[in-house]
Amino acid sequence: MTITAALVKELRDRTSAGMMECKRALSEAGGDIEKAIEAMRKAGQAKAVKKASRTAAEGTVVVLCADDNKRALVVEINCETDFVAREERFNQFAKETAIKALEHCIQEVEVLQQATDQARLNLVAQLGENITVRRLAFYEMPEGVIGSYGHGDANGVRIGALVVLKQGSADLARDLAMQVAAMNPEFLTALDIPEARLHKEREIFTVQTLEEGKPEAMIGKIVEGKLKKFAMELTLLEQSFIKDPSKTVGTLLKESNAEVQAFVRFEVGEGIEKKEDNFVQEVMAQVHG
Repeated sequence: MTITAALVKELRDRTSAGMMECKRALSEAGGDIEKAIEAMRKAGQAKAVKKASRTAAEGTVVVLCADDNKRALVVEINCETDFVAREERFNQFAKETAIKALEHCIQEVEVLQQATDQARLNLVAQLGENITVRRLAFYEMPEGVIGSYGHGDANGVRIGALVVLKQGSADLARDLAMQVAAMNPEFLTALDIPEARLHKEREIFTVQTLEEGKPEAMIGKIVEGKLKKFAMELTLLEQSFIKDPSKTVGTLLKESNAEVQAFVRFEVGEGIEKKEDNFVQEVMAQVHG
């Protein structure tokens, strides 16, 4: 059967694959477009398995909040390069993944991965990169409000944050989500910081203070002062409010008769060890087979 340009175009429109790949698939399928699509999907899954071992540390974060601010989520979708992270199909997949999670109240990333895996495999075949649904945080607060904030630019959102408030307003919740995105607190209060973490920092501050040549009688007081400052920077309630540094977040919450129940912050690629590739060596390896 003759493989016409119209047939190739139809297959491209349905799969978003390259022209030569479509033409080859149609030839192997004897011009049967349905068989060609099935073969391409199988090939795409095989390619996806091979690509799954490759580091995906770029990507985007999607923050989504229900209209009533009672349900919200943040999800991180990863790819290998910032080029694909800006690609329209990749970002559409990320958006649709977040919408599916919110609509179906999916709270576990493993469930979300299963629910979107076929779409992900198809995208891997189209874009040629490893793509992963890495992590998900879902919150529901019927008696309170959830604030969300996504920070990024024209190339996409890199940081997403949620703050769950008991009482309080939607505006306050969003301001605090912005606070979490900007200041990256690790804990709600100083009491939440593990003692082992404080002990380690105390040792470091002690060595630093001794090297500064401070009087021995002052060492303990200076170290405790540094430790207190460290704890304040690390805890949300003790941080200075970014919109009004004259008060802490804790003070702001008291004035608003509100209470933080939970907060989360995702930044693209955090915690992933990126592979340092030598571009010249990679190209030469391909040239020489």
